[in-house]
Amino acid sequence: MSTASSPLIDRRTIIDWLGIAPFMIFALMFLIAPTLYLVSGAFFNAEGHFTFENIAGLFTPTIMSAYWISIKVSLASSLGGALIGFFLAWAIVLGGLPSWIRSGLLTFSGVASNFAGVPLAFAFIATLGRTGLVTVLLRDWFGFNLYSTGFNLLSFFGLTITYMFFQIPLMVLILTPALDGLKKEWREASEILGASNWQYWRMIGLPILWPSLLGTSLLLFANAFGAIATAYALTGASLNIVPILLYAQIRGDVLHNPNLGYALALGMIVITGLSNILYIWLRMRAERWQK
Repeated sequence: MSTASSPLIDRRTIIDWLGIAPFMIFALMFLIAPTLYLVSGAFFNAEGHFTFENIAGLFTPTIMSAYWISIKVSLASSLGGALIGFFLAWAIVLGGLPSWIRSGLLTFSGVASNFAGVPLAFAFIATLGRTGLVTVLLRDWFGFNLYSTGFNLLSFFGLTITYMFFQIPLMVLILTPALDGLKKEWREASEILGASNWQYWRMIGLPILWPSLLGTSLLLFANAFGAIATAYALTGASLNIVPILLYAQIRGDVLHNPNLGYALALGMIVITGLSNILYIWLRMRAERWQK
């Protein structure tokens, strides 16, 4: 019996490996190989000689400033997106809203979380630009000049709120299953023991959700840190962030230095990689409560 079943098992194993082969080839060609190429290129100069000059160049004031601005934009948009997204997810899961609102909001979140790049930049310019719809309506109908308050869409604050457009729905999509995982028995047990709603959230709900909240915030941080199309289309070169500086180094203008660009990319890989590793670890901790 074992002899007869062995070829069948081997055949199924081969079929299984053939099924994942396209993904493995795709990952190797478009993720692993380019990453290894960038990492190795960061340690060579234009003549092909091994050097640490590119790594040392990351610590120049201009590049350090670009990293700091990128970190601040990513941190601000991730915290804002996490906070607003949490309350949205809480409202649709635990707020007693009609089911059609939940399905509609989740569908919109699935679309909006992937709405980025040039279309998103154009949408915000057409809405909150100097001649945007909301700006003009506020000025003509309410006599309020938004830009006289110091607001500028092509700035740190403007880029942050633009990023939050796709950060908030991403938070909703990821946190909704975590809120669904809060068992009714836990609340009922706390109420039987005389706990108030605040005590339930402070001692049970938030401690269980904390790994998911922190992990998703890290994922939002990594998501914003690597974004370039939206930032470049919205601000051009007026905001010195790492993705735009990296683009300037490799596209062939006066700042052309591909190997320094590889070092910039390596720094971004390290930061986003650490964020994603922490996210995966926290996600695994959060999933223990959902079993």
